[in-house]
Amino acid sequence: MIRYWKPGQDDVMILQLIESELVPLSHMSPKEIHAIRKDIPARLRRGVTLVAAGQEDRVLAFIHFLVHGELLCIDMLAVAPAVQRKQWGIRLMEHAERFAVSRGCKRAKVMVDVGNRGGLAFYRKLGYTVTRIISTSQCYEMEKVWYP
Repeated sequence: MIRYWKPGQDDVMILQLIESELVPLSHMSPKEIHAIRKDIPARLRRGVTLVAAGQEDRVLAFIHFLVHGELLCIDMLAVAPAVQRKQWGIRLMEHAERFAVSRGCKRAKVMVDVGNRGGLAFYRKLGYTVTRIISTSQCYEMEKVWYP
């Protein structure tokens, strides 16, 4: 089941997914990662967070995104190792994209850490293309356009 984030209830599991699935792929310094960790609760409140919940409402995966005018910005997507390759990432992306299109978005962007081959392949499969490499953060900027 995909549902909206429940602040407080889902936070521990979301933070665990960030620590286990996103932080190891990052090229940021420990100081930068520490600052981001502190900002996660506020960051989640600034956008939309959807979770894939399993038995006992346990968070299996989550997506966090923001809508800026005609642009959907995928901020974070993480799937627990036990349920990877079971379509949860695709389902969360579909929900986020439908949400964005219903609000007038014409394109979407996501940043993928250099070296994250799985993430790069995942987004390519969904129609995203690399638009540039941002050397300072060692990330690929990927974009998908629905309406040119």
